Amino acid sequence: MHIHEIYMVHSAYREDMKIKGYTFGQGEKSACIVGALRGNEIQQMYVCSQLIQALKELETNSCICTGKQIQVIPVVNSYSINVGRCFFGVDNADLNRGFPGNSYGEQDRRIVHALMEDIGSYDYGIQFASFYMDGEFMPHVRMMETGYQNTSLANLFGLPYVVVHKPAPIDTGTLNYNWQAANTAAFSLFTKTNWEIDERSASQGVAAVLRFLKRMGIIRYDSHSGYISHVLYEQDLSDVHAGRAGIFRGLVRPGDDVRYGRPLAEIIDPQEGIVRETIVAPTDGIVFFAHTKALISQGDIVYRLVHRLHE
Repeated sequence: MHIHEIYMVHSAYREDMKIKGYTFGQGEKSACIVGALRGNEIQQMYVCSQLIQALKELETNSCICTGKQIQVIPVVNSYSINVGRCFFGVDNADLNRGFPGNSYGEQDRRIVHALMEDIGSYDYGIQFASFYMDGEFMPHVRMMETGYQNTSLANLFGLPYVVVHKPAPIDTGTLNYNWQAANTAAFSLFTKTNWEIDERSASQGVAAVLRFLKRMGIIRYDSHSGYISHVLYEQDLSDVHAGRAGIFRGLVRPGDDVRYGRPLAEIIDPQEGIVRETIVAPTDGIVFFAHTKALISQGDIVYRLVHRLHE
């Protein structure tokens, strides 16, 4: 294993922020795995740390294929993680909306420019990402519909779902989008949580990456075959919204099979304790995403359902 410094942010009042890359093997730049770009991506950082441990063992046992190089960057935005903030700096910049960056721009743009210069030439790019909504997901691979996406390759991770997302203008500043623009086959992997560590889905994320690397001929590794992934288009998911605000009491979790009319959650009056609203399933399906915060606002998405899989 070789550790190199990708970029450093100097500070007069705290330790310098160093972005480190951990490389395994030698040769062509085969695969790069990136963890926490945001300060709330604790799970994503943890998954990458466990992946580094696994790759160290594989390299010690000469299981990195000849002529192949793998890089893991567990954390980019350590400053925000240390203070419990999602975004970077005093201006709350979202690093995953600033790609490809600018070497003469603001600090956040210089960071992502240096990162893109280092990782832009890999064959495969894997990002452990987070979503704009707080909650829990079914583990899945997400791809942007740029014309370069390849769902057949995404199936090789062996996760339950592959979700294809049509990018909005704001998505053009993401790592996934710019990786694809640089001719890297890019995948965003979502495990169950962000702020909290979920060991089970973290292990599933590590296994998915190792399974993919094995199937692409980058490592030698004995792995289970995983799932036969179901490909979804994001517009085919059914969103369930809260009609009232209050305390949220969820009754189902990601992966639960629900039937039309089944109670999914209750919205509780925060002062009187009465049930303001009972949210019911609008269709038969499987819970793909679940809101988990204690409070909910009117109109928020509380669940996303995969529906009509039997058709």
